[in-house]
Amino acid sequence: MRLPDLPDLPVRRHLDDVVATLAAHGTAVLVAPPGTGKTTLVPLALAAAEPGRVLVAEPRRLAARAAAARMASLLGERVGGTVGYAVRGDRKVSAGTRVEMVTSGLLLRRLAADPELAGVTTVVLDECHERHLDADLLLALLLDARAGLRPDLRLLATSATVAATRLAAVLGGAPVREIAARTFPVEVSYAPPARGERIEACVARAVRAVLDRGDVLAFLPGVAEIRRTAAALDGVDADVVPLHGRLPVAEQDRALTPGPRRRVVLATAVAESSLTVPGVRAVVDAGLARVPRVDHRRGLAGLVTTRVSAAVAEQRAGRAGREAPGRAVRCWAAGEVLARFPEPEIRTADLTRLALDLAEWGTPDGTGLTWWDPPPDGPLAAGREVLRSLGAVDAGGAITPRGRDMAGLGLHPRLARALLDGAAAVGRRAAAEVVALLDDDTLATGSDVDDVLRGLRTGSAPGAGRWRAEARRLERLVDRETAGRSGVRSGAAEVVALAHPERLARRRVGGGPVFLMAGGTAVEVPPGPLVDHEWLAVATADRTPGVQHGRVRLAAAADRELAERVAATLLADTDEVAWVDGDVRARRVRRLGAIVLDERPLPAPDRSAVRAALLDGLRTEGLGLLHWSASARALRDRVATLHRVLGDPWPDVSDEALLADPDRWWTGPLDRARRRADLGKVEAGQIVRMLLDPAVAHRLDELAPERLEVPTGSRIALDWSGDQPVLAVRLQEVLGWTATPTVAGGRLPVLLHLLSPAGRPAAVTADLASFWTGGYPQVRAELRGRYPKHDWPVDPLTATPGRGPRRRT
Repeated sequence: MRLPDLPDLPVRRHLDDVVATLAAHGTAVLVAPPGTGKTTLVPLALAAAEPGRVLVAEPRRLAARAAAARMASLLGERVGGTVGYAVRGDRKVSAGTRVEMVTSGLLLRRLAADPELAGVTTVVLDECHERHLDADLLLALLLDARAGLRPDLRLLATSATVAATRLAAVLGGAPVREIAARTFPVEVSYAPPARGERIEACVARAVRAVLDRGDVLAFLPGVAEIRRTAAALDGVDADVVPLHGRLPVAEQDRALTPGPRRRVVLATAVAESSLTVPGVRAVVDAGLARVPRVDHRRGLAGLVTTRVSAAVAEQRAGRAGREAPGRAVRCWAAGEVLARFPEPEIRTADLTRLALDLAEWGTPDGTGLTWWDPPPDGPLAAGREVLRSLGAVDAGGAITPRGRDMAGLGLHPRLARALLDGAAAVGRRAAAEVVALLDDDTLATGSDVDDVLRGLRTGSAPGAGRWRAEARRLERLVDRETAGRSGVRSGAAEVVALAHPERLARRRVGGGPVFLMAGGTAVEVPPGPLVDHEWLAVATADRTPGVQHGRVRLAAAADRELAERVAATLLADTDEVAWVDGDVRARRVRRLGAIVLDERPLPAPDRSAVRAALLDGLRTEGLGLLHWSASARALRDRVATLHRVLGDPWPDVSDEALLADPDRWWTGPLDRARRRADLGKVEAGQIVRMLLDPAVAHRLDELAPERLEVPTGSRIALDWSGDQPVLAVRLQEVLGWTATPTVAGGRLPVLLHLLSPAGRPAAVTADLASFWTGGYPQVRAELRGRYPKHDWPVDPLTATPGRGPRRRT
């Protein structure tokens, strides 16, 4: 293969160095910003230098097609000759193809079928900095293949950012080559949304402000935002062109080809790095991206909208300075702090598909592979559990024949299961149509699966042609022997439920739009026909942080018979004894996951289960459910004080301590308790006494007496409820008492509340001697006139105590 005259792009003069470096080391990292020619010129140079095929792995189908078309045009050929491409559902290659653009996901499938990659000399992993899940896994598997089967296989990783140190280390200390782009200055400004302004309106406003610069490239997070922004730009003096991966090829080409009029290209992240949109003089950046996230606790996975990283924002802005000085408008506040780089998908995404790929490779837990970032243990284990429930792997994690069939379909394992089992249940065509809808989040224009399918079948819904082609492709993938009941019924709900049995949902008691899914998450259905059904098969649901319920995006009407048939593994008949709504509830329950199907009272529940329920009640509502007489409360306070002051062997009788070890006191009447009312009959004082060590129990009254004798001979009750025991006594009864009384073997002074003759507090002291000399004279001066019949001696230390007024002489 001979190279033609190549365009004067920055990478051209470095081609020989890149080729030689890769030949010498076997691995290399090429760092070059968008627009330098790394995606188109480097593969051609590699193919010209060595025999064999060069595979270029691209994260996106659109980029793979566009790069193949560009390289073929440089060679003066059509795509499918020297340069070809292969993406899901579309392949243009021939025996003479030397450079093949493939998506990362498709190359994973090819590598699983042929780990040696026969006939391939070099694999280029393009745009590694985007950290897509398929690309990270592909890198790990290619390194494994190179270490064992293909030591001669060359790997070149390209990145648009300079953070290549870690990538070079993963590639075994690969050399790094950096190429700078020829760029023009870009003026960056900020235009955040006004209060209450939607991001689409903000982007449209910014586009109008920079339209005089020339063609505008606007970045938006998804297809829905592109549609709304296009509507907001209605009437603008320019061609408004969408650009995203779900568009038909002809419409993608239109966005990538300059036209006679000024253009506004509304694009998703596909235009960040691997695609060149010619003629752009201004960039408007919404600053948002749609990324995969999974909530394992609630069983919800999908795409969420997040703020882009600083590296992505720089790449987007740089698009304005490719051909001339440009301008970039960022639709967020200037002071907002962004993450440096995108979060790798492997840390946040659903790992079920990755788990299936690892099982097919023969390393179910991923050990032994060299990872850029290893998959987190928890999400990977969750993915393997899903695979076990689908029959894709066995108990040890090894792939099953069914799992290999599922992996070969190139779908998420849930959708693969829905296609295979759905074809047998409702027919190949019906199953394929539903799966094609579930696999493309841009097709659903409403929340009812059946309504959306009707629009797609009649061709009235956006994307109907794309959906129809994908449905036909999926239908061809299904073995005809599997589809024995073709055309039995429409079966949309059944296929949805096969993909997500844990999302079968039943309306909560009382009606309304809230449903409980079998996985335990409550979801709210938007207004419309779905609200009137008792059962739903939920295809898509998400949850906004801080909001009580999840939100159904797409679902199909179902019924109980379908739910029990499709999700039979979730059915369970159990005896449930629990503390519910303030009392013990014992019932025999039939459940579908978290959904209660039937229940009836359980006449003779297991005693240990009742005890557990009663303990839950006590932990929930406290030991106040028992009968605490005044004497029982006083006893508990006395023991608690001795525990605090003296420690062992006086026990801790707090709620926390008692409930932490109920075996110490759960006997007698508690063994016979069956409900809340029974707890109220249990005398709590007996429980406290049961906890006392017999060796010290006889000293309780000595160390923590209920009453204390004062100088008049009165025995007055102590209050033990505080940190210090309190003796409330009339001041005249303690005249002549020179020292403060103590308890707990002299270690704890009693707090004296000295009362007036009317029983009101006159003074509080824990140091009686100091009170007589310091505080008493003031108390005497204030109260002797008010209570003249009572003794107020000048010298209280020598006075005679009395219980009432002094006697008349």
